[in-house]
Amino acid sequence: MELNNKSPFRGLGLEICANSVESAIAAQQGGADRIELCTNLAEGGTTPSYGQIKWCVENLNTEVWPLIRPRGGDFLYSDAEFENILEDISYCKQIGCKGLVTGLLNKNGDIDEQRCAKIISVASPMPVAFHRAFDMSADLSKSLEKIIKLGFVRILTSGGKENAFVGAKKLKELVIQADNRIEIMPGAGINADNLLEIAQTTGARNFHTTAKSIVASKMQFRNEASKMAGENTDEFSHEQTDLIKVKVLKEILNHL
Repeated sequence: MELNNKSPFRGLGLEICANSVESAIAAQQGGADRIELCTNLAEGGTTPSYGQIKWCVENLNTEVWPLIRPRGGDFLYSDAEFENILEDISYCKQIGCKGLVTGLLNKNGDIDEQRCAKIISVASPMPVAFHRAFDMSADLSKSLEKIIKLGFVRILTSGGKENAFVGAKKLKELVIQADNRIEIMPGAGINADNLLEIAQTTGARNFHTTAKSIVASKMQFRNEASKMAGENTDEFSHEQTDLIKVKVLKEILNHL
């Protein structure tokens, strides 16, 4: 594909979903343009601790946008959970986060407009992005219009499919429908092998991925008889953002 200085692919950005402070450090060192800070990737990400958020805001130069999601599972929350969400948002605003990421649905699959409006109000002037709760909504086209009207600045989405590569055609439709009123950011399953094709197909300008690898434990003593997690879980390794993978992805975008 031939590109000139006026190419729509110029200035593409990379958001890294970082599941720890070490992942956030690797994301910054790899050249990420923004960090979505979370924990518990196995459940699609939940809210990181106050200490993690504070450390990243105070020690990193890259924008930090915490994920505000009180638990795994669906995006239909109780009153107590919603109060928890608002408290987390207030904390993020207080310590100087550049933005935050969240999303709520009603039981019928519509966007929870009343609670989302409250979130936008509490967060202001801090911008808010809508996460992949969007993909679980009943009608993506209608949900997009509601999210725009509410004042969210970005939607993280796989096009309602299992990953962004499979959902690329729908993502293109969403980018066209959005018409620069909001950013459509493809995410889920993006890697060095498919980033180029996803970018070309969708026309999106920013992309989201974990860029993670398995990190082996440095522990010398290992009690193999005890388990802290599931039966088939490796107790002596964890997932972490891979600096090299981030660099490779950023290099791909820089050459588009």
